[in-house]
Amino acid sequence: MVKVTFVTQDGAAHEVEAEVGWKLMEVAVNESIPGIYGDCGGQAQCATCHVHVPPEWRPITGERNAAEQAMLANAYDVTEDSRLSCQIIVSEELDGVTVDVVDS
Repeated sequence: MVKVTFVTQDGAAHEVEAEVGWKLMEVAVNESIPGIYGDCGGQAQCATCHVHVPPEWRPITGERNAAEQAMLANAYDVTEDSRLSCQIIVSEELDGVTVDVVDS
């Protein structure tokens, strides 16, 4: 298990334990993190799991794929740090990551 912190729009930090191999969105939905809905079930077909990943974590979380890029093109508050959390797989290397939830 690794520690992941979701910071919600109200500034609250929700530290949870995440199982390696799960999608970050699945962790958030399982832990009832406000602002993460995962309406499409993790298929990168909505942006209800939009998060901002700090730049120092991008080498570990990876780059956006084409489907993710297309969904983010029409999302709210998109920055260079924007990712769909359904496209980030929890790994041991993510232990300690903090992401900001973009309330959709």
